[in-house]
Amino acid sequence: MVTHVPAEAQGDERGALLAFIEEQRGGIRRALLGLTEEQARTRPSASELSLGGLLKHVAEVEQGWIARAKQEPPAIRRDQSNWHETFQLADDETVASQLAYWEQVAAETEKFIRSAPSLDDTFPLPPDPWFPPEGRVSLRWLCLHLIRETARHAGHADIVRESLDGKTAFELVALEQAG
Repeated sequence: MVTHVPAEAQGDERGALLAFIEEQRGGIRRALLGLTEEQARTRPSASELSLGGLLKHVAEVEQGWIARAKQEPPAIRRDQSNWHETFQLADDETVASQLAYWEQVAAETEKFIRSAPSLDDTFPLPPDPWFPPEGRVSLRWLCLHLIRETARHAGHADIVRESLDGKTAFELVALEQAG
């Protein structure tokens, strides 16, 4: 569910972009409220998506994009052989550990975006077959991509959560505000 994102300070484009990323992160975090580890790992549809897996995926993807923008390798390199693992909590991973990791990733995203000289700065896309050869994108594009990626999966999280126990996004916002 979309919640209100306060208007940015006049001319604070970075603040606006970061606020929208955070707002979408909140949708995924809310979808996990009150669930057991077992429920967070449950896949209630024909899809392989679970709330724990979605959480892991968005944290890993965000970390990977910030690393690429810094021209560093992602913490975990994914390709076709292990891509499915980004959507599954491993036996030693928990919702709490993934939320803590995502919090660190989010802090790094904020620090990096706020400290960059310009949102117009660019970095090379990886040489993966789904990207154009020798493509480059700006930090503004990166922020917009993180908004899109996180929002897409926040929508998935709404559906998965409602399939688990019938709780809707409206109820989860109320639960978050009460807690």
